[in-house]
Amino acid sequence: MKAFILDKYKKNGALRFSEMPEPTSRDDDVLVEIHAAGLNPLDSKIRDGAFKPILPYRPPFILGHDLAGTVVRVGSRARRFKPGDEVYARPRDGRIGTFAEFIAVNEADLALKPKNLTMEEAASIPLVGLTAWQALVERAKLAKGQKVLVHAGSGGVGTFAIQLAKHLGATVATTTSTANVELVKSLGADVVIDYKMQDFEKVLSGYDVVLNSLDGDTLQKSLSVLKPGGKLISISGPPDPAFAREQGLNWFLQQVLRLLSFGIRRKAKGRGVSYSFLFMRANGAQLRQITALIEAGIIRPVMDRIFPFEATNEALAYIETGRSKGKVVVKLR
Repeated sequence: MKAFILDKYKKNGALRFSEMPEPTSRDDDVLVEIHAAGLNPLDSKIRDGAFKPILPYRPPFILGHDLAGTVVRVGSRARRFKPGDEVYARPRDGRIGTFAEFIAVNEADLALKPKNLTMEEAASIPLVGLTAWQALVERAKLAKGQKVLVHAGSGGVGTFAIQLAKHLGATVATTTSTANVELVKSLGADVVIDYKMQDFEKVLSGYDVVLNSLDGDTLQKSLSVLKPGGKLISISGPPDPAFAREQGLNWFLQQVLRLLSFGIRRKAKGRGVSYSFLFMRANGAQLRQITALIEAGIIRPVMDRIFPFEATNEALAYIETGRSKGKVVVKLR
């Protein structure tokens, strides 16, 4: 099968387009023929080597974290799917590889594709959808009447999180550039901060939750937006000790992450708020709940560009500009 392979960790390095053997399936796996694959900043960070200590993939390996496609065959213990089913997923860590024609996925990570989406639209959803769900529903327990600030509202996670937070009954503020103000308003944002014109930390206060996906400076400023008891959840780091324990990292790495996050955890505690790092995980059951919201018309995908599969390196370079609105996808079929 054709695939894009990471031969060595290298900042801005190109993936190699080549032939690879078809993946071998385990008893509880489903073999999927991939029709479309979503791209994420995580792909670039792994390629650059940023996650080497906590996600030790050994090159050469196939990159890619989002897929939509058709079931080809199922393992002897897989019960939920059958050949011909249209599915989508974010495969679990250690078993990524969606920049390829086929992938074997544990059936617990898969869900049936929303009927009202194309394969390309479906491939844009899993990673950002699960990130927003695990941040707002699972960790923040966002409730009706609460206030949430979603940073980078026009990005992949932001466009999904705004819609999900509105569905949960929250008042939603977001930061974005002038060019994307109307987009985030159309998704349901109640308060829009154009970061080129305003400083969000001078405008907003009394918030219950902040979802951060930006730099350390934004993370620090976000503390002042929260009310006592509020929650600062960051998907861009720094990782904290709880994450180290969840990942089963060794004692040395646990201490490194404790030090990395010490400053922000101490400042959060001083303000009477909590800080936590979220690294999303594969979850087919949550994806099924997301499917229901999409099929009900409550959440819609926001797509920027669809590249041909052969242009995966160009697609990665495009998302690294930071200017894409919503998601970028490569189309295989």
